[in-house]
Amino acid sequence: MTTSATWKVGRLAEASGLTVRTLHHWDTIGLLSPSQRTTGGHREYTEEDLVRLYQVLALRSLGLALDTIAVCLDAGVDPERLVRDHLAGVEASIAALGVLRARLVRLGDELSADRAPTGRALIDALRAIGGTGPESAHTLSRHLEADRIEALRSRAAALGPARHYLLEVEWPELYRRAERLRVAGTPPTDRRVRRLAARLDELSALFTGGDARISTGVRAAWRDDPAAMSGDPGAPADDWRELADYLDRARDTPA
Repeated sequence: MTTSATWKVGRLAEASGLTVRTLHHWDTIGLLSPSQRTTGGHREYTEEDLVRLYQVLALRSLGLALDTIAVCLDAGVDPERLVRDHLAGVEASIAALGVLRARLVRLGDELSADRAPTGRALIDALRAIGGTGPESAHTLSRHLEADRIEALRSRAAALGPARHYLLEVEWPELYRRAERLRVAGTPPTDRRVRRLAARLDELSALFTGGDARISTGVRAAWRDDPAAMSGDPGAPADDWRELADYLDRARDTPA
C-alpha cells in the first residue's frame, strides 16, 4: 500500500544508517532508484522504495554481493521468506555473540585470578570469534562419486540462507537471461553473454570449491537430464544443450 509520504535522500540515509553517497551510488547503478523527483530534481523515496531498500539490506546481511542482489530482486524474491532468513541470520549472530561472551568472561576470569589462561580457554575463544561453521541427486550420482556429491552438499550448506538466493534465484535468472539472448540471435562473443557465463562460473566455483571434476560432473548431469537438475519437468533437453553450447562458446571467446 502506498501513501503520499516521501523521504528525501538525507533523511533516508540517516534513518537507514547508510550514507548519502551510498544511496546516490545505488541509484546510479539501478539497484535502488527513487520513484519520484521534486520539481527541483531532488530525489524523493516512496514507501515502495523503502520496501526495496529493506530487501537490499536484508540480502546484503546474508552476505550477497550487490550484483547478486540486483539479479535476485529483478527475478523476484519471496518477501516472507526473506524476513524469515533475515531473522534466522540475526538470531544466529545473537547466539554466536552469546557463546563468545561466555568464553571471553571465562578467559577474563582466569586472567583476573592471575592465572595464565588455559589452552582450552584460548581455543574456545578463537573458535567463537571464527564462527561455526531426489531426482537431481540421482542424476548427479551417475556423474560424480559419493564423496564429491557430499563435498558439493557441504559447501552449499555452509552458505546458509544465502544458498537459496544464489542457487534458486540468481542462477536460474542468469540462465533465463542467457537463453533470451540466444533466442534473439545474439552472438556468444557479445559482452553481455560473456559476462553471464563468467558469473555462472563464479557461482559454480562457490559450490564446487574450484574442483574441476565436480564442475565437469555437474555440467554433464545438466546435459544428461536438465529436467531433473532444474526441478522443471518441462525443461527441454535440446534447448538446454544448445544453451550450454552457446555459453561454452562465450567462455572460449578471448577477453
